[in-house]
This record gives sequence, structure tokens and C-alpha cells, in this order.
Amino acid sequence: MKKRAAVYVDAFNLYYAIVEIGKPHYKWLKLWKLSENIIPSKDEDLVKVAFCSAYTGDTGQRSRHEKYVKALEALGVECVMGHYVREPTDCRNCGRTWNKSTEKETDINVALSIYDDAHQGVFDHAYLISADSDQAATARMFESRFPNKRLVAVSPPGRPHSQHILKYAHSKISLNEDHLDRAVLPGVVTAPSGAIVLRPIEYAPPDGWVPFDQRPKKT
Repeated sequence: MKKRAAVYVDAFNLYYAIVEIGKPHYKWLKLWKLSENIIPSKDEDLVKVAFCSAYTGDTGQRSRHEKYVKALEALGVECVMGHYVREPTDCRNCGRTWNKSTEKETDINVALSIYDDAHQGVFDHAYLISADSDQAATARMFESRFPNKRLVAVSPPGRPHSQHILKYAHSKISLNEDHLDRAVLPGVVTAPSGAIVLRPIEYAPPDGWVPFDQRPKKT
């Protein structure tokens, strides 16, 4: 019998790794497909993908983010959203105080999603896409409380694994650009309700780019 696999995405950890690659169309990413590509399909069935993120206050970024969340949800991804707050911050150079936007809840939502799903018996194997060492506490608790389940550490492309997470993970996977290239969403995503989500123009692929499933097969 195949094991059940669930994938948990630390959205900002993955996002900023993609930003460093410098190819914006990878931001329009089909997380369910990406997850299918990293699990051993002969041994495991993908039963859940959770995307933990937060909306910023920036109008343009928020609009693109909202479209992406709608596209993910249309394709079966569970989106767990935190929030941003503006906190007074002192400038060390000039001594002035300014309001800094700070993301809240994402790390906690990743941890709680994994822990609660493990407790509810949703999966046998959990895949954590994050190189944030804060998630070492999640991995440590997971190992202690769920010895019959497995946690796989998945590092975003170009990022080293957190050695603190690896202390408690059963195995590891390193994402690369090829994983992203194989999992880019189409320009139009249709929800089961019939609602249509259009890709933001900022995430359009470069001229000449062809979706992976439409490329000629190598012989």
C-alpha cells in the first residue's frame, strides 16, 4: 500500500529564492505539480499541499498575490494566510523612527499545519519546503511526537539546507530550477466553480518559452 504524502510550503522562503533566480514566471508556480515531481510516485500518493503565506499592504504585490492564491486554491492547494503589521523601528544611522512592515504568522502556520495534520492522521510522510532554521523546532517536535511518520526537508532552489532542521529530518531534497520549470502554471487557470484566474502580466514567461508538457520528447 502506498504511503500518503503531504507538502508544506513556507511561501516567503520559496519566493525569495525564486526572486534570486531572476525569472519572474517561476513565481506563477503550480505547487501541486511541483509536489508530485518531488515525491516518489511509485511509493507515495500526494494527498495535500499547504501554502503558508501572508498578504502585503503593497497594492500591486497584493493583487498579484491574491490572484496566485486563487489559482492555487482552484487546483486543490490549501492556502493558510497570515498578515502584515507596521511596527515602529528605529534607524541606527539617523536615529529616526519609521514604520516597518513585518510579516506575521507564516512560520507558526507552517508548524501548526504540519503538527495538526500529523495528529489528525492526514499523512504518513511530510515534506517541508523551507530552509528557515526556525522550523527546526517543528522538526524536533515532529520527531518526538510522531515516531512512525517521516519528515523530509526540502530546500528552495539555490538555498542550502538548514542544518538545524536536518538534525531531525529523515531525508532531504534540494529543489533546483528544473523542478520549477516543469511546474509553471498556464496563463489561464479555471476553478471548479468555473471562475477564471488570469496570470499577472508581470509573471509572463519570456518569448520563446514553451511549457514543459508541450515540449518535444527527447529520443
